[in-house]
This record gives sequence, structure tokens and C-alpha cells, in this order.
Amino acid sequence: MPEFKLIIGLGNPEKEYENTNHNVGFMAVDFLGKGIKSGVYMNKSGEFVKQEIKKHKVKPENLLIIHDDSDIELGKYKLSFGRNSAGHKGAQNIINQLKTKNFWRLRIGIRPPKEKTRTKADELVLKKISPANKKKLETVFKTIKNIIS
Repeated sequence: MPEFKLIIGLGNPEKEYENTNHNVGFMAVDFLGKGIKSGVYMNKSGEFVKQEIKKHKVKPENLLIIHDDSDIELGKYKLSFGRNSAGHKGAQNIINQLKTKNFWRLRIGIRPPKEKTRTKADELVLKKISPANKKKLETVFKTIKNIIS
């Protein structure tokens, strides 16, 4: 397991976005009790991340970005390194600002299992998280905590 010297959770800062799928990165950081929240809108995360890695003198290879992923089923996650954004605008903005994709991403699934009609990502990310789905996410957060601690 790599040594993560900086963990940043992505989300949207305003109250209206609390408890939405797009703020899973913020929720994960809160649960883990370590890391920082981007504090800027998801799609503008790159400049914040760039400032933080300079401030903390961290190489991108030791950076972990935690964010939602609408292509992954709820209750699952993927840890990846050096991958393209796969359409995630926050990840793409970070890649653009850092001029590299060589950083770690913990992509937490928000896609409902066995969904009959595929909800557009833009709609899915802004949905409020139900209590049942929050429990599924907390199970994922517990697993993640054991992996990255």
C-alpha cells in the first residue's frame, strides 16, 4: 500500500449539497478523521489540490483524492493510480492543474444496484443520500479506513 501523505476529499461546499452523492468525498474524510475537504466546487478542485500539495510539499504520487463515482455500484469502491478521469469533472480538473494523472484516487460507488433505467450522472450526484444508502457508504468507509490507516 502506498504512503499517502495528503488525503483530500472532494465535494461541494454549500449547505444545499450536504448529504448528496457528490459529497461522498467529504463524508469519507469526516469518517476517517483525517484528510482535508477541498472546500471548493467539485469541478474546480484542481487549483485547491495544486495549492495543497505545494503547501504540504507532497508529490502527486503520495496524494490520495477521494470522490464519488457514478460508474461504480453503491457499496463498492476502487483504488486506482494514474488513470484518466473517465468523465469525472473534478478528477479531470485536478489532472489539468497538476499536469499529471499520476496520483491516487479512491472512487466510491454511488450507482444504485440493478437500476433499470440509467440515471444521468448529473442527476445522480445531486440526489440526497437515503438512510439505507448512508449505511452502505459507512460500511465502505470502515473498509477504507482499515486499508489506508
